[in-house]
Amino acid sequence: MTHKIEFIVFPDALGLDITGPLEVFHTASQVLERRGKKNSGYQTRFTGIQKGPVALSSGLEVVADSDLNDPISSDTLLIPGGSDREGPINDSGFMAYIRARADRAKRIVSVCEGAFILAAAGILDGKKTTTHWASAEDLARAYPDVKVDSEAIFTREGRIYTSAGATAGIDLALALVEEDFGMDLALEVARLLVLYFRRPGSQAQFSQPLKAQEAAGARFAKLHNWLISNLDQPVSVEDMAGYAAMSQRNFARVFKSSTGMTPGRYLERLRLDRAREIIGTCPDSLETIAVDSGFGREERLRRAFVRRFGITPSQYRLHFME
Repeated sequence: MTHKIEFIVFPDALGLDITGPLEVFHTASQVLERRGKKNSGYQTRFTGIQKGPVALSSGLEVVADSDLNDPISSDTLLIPGGSDREGPINDSGFMAYIRARADRAKRIVSVCEGAFILAAAGILDGKKTTTHWASAEDLARAYPDVKVDSEAIFTREGRIYTSAGATAGIDLALALVEEDFGMDLALEVARLLVLYFRRPGSQAQFSQPLKAQEAAGARFAKLHNWLISNLDQPVSVEDMAGYAAMSQRNFARVFKSSTGMTPGRYLERLRLDRAREIIGTCPDSLETIAVDSGFGREERLRRAFVRRFGITPSQYRLHFME
């Protein structure tokens, strides 16, 4: 399967906002081709206000192979930031194009101050959003309907993705590769480009535990926090029901209805995410990690890891640490 990505380019756009994600997508396509999947990967193109060379902020020129009047389709629309924040926003034709393309794109992505363009187009109203930390207050002040998170590396709400500084666009691109083609390919791309698959110190901003907590909702929030604090201890569904002050049968029914998962699967996911975090950040043996994350034995950890992620803990560590 080929994913079409349209990069919007304009004078003085930040080069790394464009070239960083571009290299991630290009490398992913190369790896897939080497694996014999020639009709998979990413097809990229550049759209400018006019066709032809476009000088970016560093002086680097990219060639726009389409303009705002070309009737093209793409899966992902990517908007970079620029050194002149107001320039693109004050171009009515450009903004009209962004709104029209955003209506049709399956996925909308901004890098760094590209969030200002999406905000000006009304696309981020009511959405959790991030941008460069130095610009977060300006974004929140200029667009009060946008929910600005100044600490996140990147955010996602539905089909809208925003990222912080330029290198955060690379983090987000890796996450999109994982979303499109799986963790194994994203890990290989990170290894080849010598990137962190999950940037240390920032995983809490976009980790699976946060997604699980979101699924648990207010009703089971205290239970979620209790589980996080006791992952290395033996915990049964009966224990979970007791903590929630519910009968085991009623708890199992209500919990699955609320989260979409059985209590046992939910607990396993929390433990897997804890194990994955430890594997990526410290050299402890897998046997020790299995104990610390609540699996007890390495073999149980390995089976659960393969079932969820498609690779073994050892393979994950090899890709992450190289």
